[in-house]
Amino acid sequence: MKLARIMGFHAVNARLERRPETVVEIFVSTSRQDERLARLKALADSLDIEIQAVDSGRLAALAQSDEHQGVVALVETSADGTTGADFDTVLARSLKKSVPPLFLLLDQIQDPHNLGACIRSADAFGADAVILPKHGSAPLSAVALKAASGATETTPICHVSNLVQCIETLQQAGVWVLGAEMETDATLFNTTLTGPLAWVLGNEGKGLRRLTRERCDALVAIPMVGAVESLNVSVATAVCLYATQAARAKSSA
Repeated sequence: MKLARIMGFHAVNARLERRPETVVEIFVSTSRQDERLARLKALADSLDIEIQAVDSGRLAALAQSDEHQGVVALVETSADGTTGADFDTVLARSLKKSVPPLFLLLDQIQDPHNLGACIRSADAFGADAVILPKHGSAPLSAVALKAASGATETTPICHVSNLVQCIETLQQAGVWVLGAEMETDATLFNTTLTGPLAWVLGNEGKGLRRLTRERCDALVAIPMVGAVESLNVSVATAVCLYATQAARAKSSA
């Protein structure tokens, strides 16, 4: 095992609540004294996890960011730096559920804030897992984990060697795979979203890669009625997942 950093109250609290055995040490700011920090300290103390108070410069250096909110934790992670779940195991478990599975595949998202926000939306709208290619994506860094706001503790994150092969595996399992695209006649308004489903969203600048796009069962656009031509990938993710849950709720009403 190796050590990684997580920062921010949501991310650190979520790790303490769900996987406290992986938390090695917590660093907090000497300049922050409030109820929120007191609650975190009390939780860490109850779990017998060491806490160190350090100055803001040391904390920023540990976090490698100024977005730490006054708390950074050192946690155990796997040798390759991922903390991911096994894709085949997650798929098999999802197919046994009473509701249709829902997956989010991210095709080489580069910005850690976007990655974390996409994972947060996946958790908010009930995705069974977020699937990332092992190469070409932003890592699950402290910045990404903070943006995810603790969602990585509740939504499985699967790293796969080949996203196209992953899509094929989902299709063989009866999952309909939709790629989010701007230029297509199919939209969220005229596409069936009620069955087993996987959404694929692409890179911030280039969108879906060619092979990924070609392997999807269909390409679907988010209808845009304003002047802007596209949405940030994390916003598009939230819209697609919300539309899916809204369609499912309507069909079961």
